[in-house]
Amino acid sequence: MQEEKYDISGMHCAACSASVERVTRKLPGVDRSEVNLTTGIMTICYDPSQVSPEQIIAKVEKAGFGAALHAENPESPPPSPAGTEEDPLRRKKAELITAGIFSLILLYVSMGQMLPFGLPALPLPDLFSMHTHPVNFAVLQLLLTIPVLYCGRNFFTSGFKALVHGNPNMDSLVAIGSACSFLYSVVMTFLISDAPHSYVHNLYYESAAVVLTLVSLGKFLESRNMQKTKGAITALMQLAPDTAILAASGQEVPTSQLKSGDLVLVKPGARIPADGVVTEGSSSVNESMLTGESMPVEKEAGSEVIGGSVNQNGVLYVQVTRTGQDTTLARIIRFVEDAQGKKAPISKTADKVAGVFVPAVMLIALLAAVAWAVAGQPFSFVLKVFTSVLVIACPCALGLATPTAIMVGTGLGARNGILIRSGEILEITHSIDTVVLDKTGTVTKGEPAVTKVVPLNCEETVLLQTAAAVESVSAHPLAQAITAYAKEKGLTGLSRPSAFENLSGRGLLATWEGKTILAGNQRLLEEHGISHAPLLTLAGQLSAQGETPMFFAADGHLLGLISVADPVKETSAAAIQALKQQGIRTVLLTGDRQAAAEHIGALVGVDDVIAQVLPEEKAGVVQQLQAQGRKVMMVGDGINDAPALTAATVGCAIGTGSDIAIESADIVLMRSDLRDVPRALRLSSLTLRNIKQNLFWAFCYNTIGIPVAAGLLYLFGGPLLSPMFAGAAMSLSSVCVVGNALRLSRAKL
Repeated sequence: MQEEKYDISGMHCAACSASVERVTRKLPGVDRSEVNLTTGIMTICYDPSQVSPEQIIAKVEKAGFGAALHAENPESPPPSPAGTEEDPLRRKKAELITAGIFSLILLYVSMGQMLPFGLPALPLPDLFSMHTHPVNFAVLQLLLTIPVLYCGRNFFTSGFKALVHGNPNMDSLVAIGSACSFLYSVVMTFLISDAPHSYVHNLYYESAAVVLTLVSLGKFLESRNMQKTKGAITALMQLAPDTAILAASGQEVPTSQLKSGDLVLVKPGARIPADGVVTEGSSSVNESMLTGESMPVEKEAGSEVIGGSVNQNGVLYVQVTRTGQDTTLARIIRFVEDAQGKKAPISKTADKVAGVFVPAVMLIALLAAVAWAVAGQPFSFVLKVFTSVLVIACPCALGLATPTAIMVGTGLGARNGILIRSGEILEITHSIDTVVLDKTGTVTKGEPAVTKVVPLNCEETVLLQTAAAVESVSAHPLAQAITAYAKEKGLTGLSRPSAFENLSGRGLLATWEGKTILAGNQRLLEEHGISHAPLLTLAGQLSAQGETPMFFAADGHLLGLISVADPVKETSAAAIQALKQQGIRTVLLTGDRQAAAEHIGALVGVDDVIAQVLPEEKAGVVQQLQAQGRKVMMVGDGINDAPALTAATVGCAIGTGSDIAIESADIVLMRSDLRDVPRALRLSSLTLRNIKQNLFWAFCYNTIGIPVAAGLLYLFGGPLLSPMFAGAAMSLSSVCVVGNALRLSRAKL
């Protein structure tokens, strides 16, 4: 099976996207076809031996829409959104203002002579009075309506085209309703001279014009708001700078021309053009737009940097390691785009309804009109009912309910360093009741650090100086932890040992400043006959907690003990407490010893600890929990926990967004902060609630609006709904749905 994306043009509502899905799914070899109304992208999975891209495009075009392969060109900078979206929006605004002006004048002319409640008629030149010059009165309205029809021509071209292709959409409803009112009014205009006082009251030009204007207003507000929902992707795309400075020549070249291995100069205040490694210089780098981390990150020689982040106060020389679509920024953009392009399960209900909605509305409008005609109502009354039912029906609200919330939700997550792979994941994450946490690198920092310094018969400074000096010749992680700790304490410039020997499994023997230094475990001291009894109990306690105590002796005398461990992250306990407050059961899963695991578990407050589990066995533990009926989120580093991440209901990779993590996990937390796990769960809950609110509004609106438009209230002595009010209500419903989705963007996670 092959998966491809196509840009679909000509879609205006959920009925359109449902039509495209329906016709493409009928093609031989098509496994699935999903169309996202908000992004205009169709994702189709098919067997290339049975159907070709040309056949797919032809099928979509036969249904009345345009289709083209979705272009992804990472080598060229993304186009400015101003050139792609604001120009059509500006044109829509100009046409809307023009239509609004003519519609207001038309309303003044047509309704000003017929004010209710005994109000005096609005002044109008006698030349256009409905009483003295009825033909002039009608012709003026006709002339005022034509510019409005021209401004709303898209409704007619799109609506009738869709109708001819057998895929009626929302534009079809508006076009039929408005055209019927206009054509009926034109006929009445020609007949006015025969019976002026009868036909002059049967003009519905204002209905045809004002309906188009109000629906156009709704479309404009909807488009403007939809542009805001795409803000996350737009902001990410604008992060990549257009040019970079080559360090060797000082020449400024397009970023798209950079190759792996190039050395670039990044000045203070400039954006880093691509992923790379700092070879020279030091500075603070702002990575907030990529990781959500508000504090700048210190960078020096050897530090990795992310393309798109901002160099703040120093000059950096960066060797490029990844370009184009391989960069972290490009991967994040693809991640968010994929999430916004995939549908959540809850949207399937709306899609099924939308697929039959427009034909059903047309049938209801026709039946209502026939029923009132049979009941003896005049044709003008029947026309008003027919038009109102067509206009008030709004599949737009139905089709926008889910994708707009998904777009805003994934964008909100991206701004907070939480990348969610799909709408489905965003929806199901809220149902998680058990979070399984890997220990190393997730709950703990993942790198050894000094936790305790216990001097014996000497000052702490002496112990640290001796330890740092002899360990400086070792590449062992424990040795590096000690030398790093000594630097933090200001112990620098120490002389190196004149001789040293690595003793496998025990430690090392060194000569430093004329002294024989031993650095290692209990066994090393025993071999050299050095008593460690004063520190034996403490060493045993530290070992039981998963720490590694290291003894140091000089010329046969014990100097003390330094304990090294993988320390718990400062935020882990708070994160687990936040999960518990959400009613989530927490499980610590590790290959470490039981006693050490339980010590870490007690420090952070998890509900359960499962220790001494091999990496390949972690997936089995996740499956056992799922067999108990639990919805499990596995949180790991995305590499050695890959089987467990895949087996879990939701796999969550925590860290700095490594390649494997971004490609494999359902959720990627760009910061190494466990507090983003409860934030991701809250984001899911907020988004799902927003979707349900939108769907409720869309279904509720149509359930109430269509019967009222069909004359239900009039049947019981109430008013008959005007097509103008129907158009206003229809536009308002779409704007409300998109506006409610935008409200989600202001939520605090």
